[in-house]
Amino acid sequence: MTAALEDFFGQPVVEAAAHRDAAAYVADLLNALEGGTARAATQHQGQWTPQPWVKHGILTAFRLSSLVEMDWPGGAVDKDLIPARDFSLSDGVRVVPGGTSVRRGAHVASSVVVMPPSYVNIGGYVGANSMVDSHVLVGSCAQVGTGVHLSAAVQLGGVLEPIGARPVIVEDDAFIGAQCGLYEGVVVGAGAVLAPGVMLTASSTIFDLVNEREVRGEVPAGAVVVPGSRPASGAFAQQHGLSLYAPMIVKYRDDRTDAATLLENALR
Repeated sequence: MTAALEDFFGQPVVEAAAHRDAAAYVADLLNALEGGTARAATQHQGQWTPQPWVKHGILTAFRLSSLVEMDWPGGAVDKDLIPARDFSLSDGVRVVPGGTSVRRGAHVASSVVVMPPSYVNIGGYVGANSMVDSHVLVGSCAQVGTGVHLSAAVQLGGVLEPIGARPVIVEDDAFIGAQCGLYEGVVVGAGAVLAPGVMLTASSTIFDLVNEREVRGEVPAGAVVVPGSRPASGAFAQQHGLSLYAPMIVKYRDDRTDAATLLENALR
């Protein structure tokens, strides 16, 4: 099934949308995304590769959809092919009431907890035993592994354009502190810990104080990152005591870190 979808959505969006069976292909893609058999990015030998055909399919769904009024508290108007998902006991997902929405085409694995209000957009992937806390955004195509904690007000930026761009990725067992923002396809390695307020993009320079190096685009596995600052260059900056934001790796995960970030199975 996935190979057939890849072949179909490998063509330009305009051509795919004009096909007589386009709506059926879109429905199959959305089901595959929700089931986790199709993903916007895949990992092979430690490297993440975006899957442009998935984004082609999502954009085709938008192109084929019409705006409709939806039965939603307070009223809503959205694309008819990609409404909010409904969950049942058989899904094994705990979606706490209070304004949360998971869009069609998003994968939320069994044992995930979603606290209100939060939003998981189309193409997003949230792995088993993860926690999506209040006011969290899992943007379009963002990939979240297993055992991840997304603390309150975490923002994972979405990406549908450009087609070949890598989405934001948070690997297994990472802990993302409150009000962190991850954008532009940055990768957070397995087991990494971001302190509250860390902001990262794919072009952010992360200063590794442990290994005395600079890292860009990816947080190494097990790294503990905190917000920091460094002096801005130039006489004017020095005169006014100006500094630039500089995220820093202050340590790598140890037993104390594990104890501080332990996820409680009772919540699931």
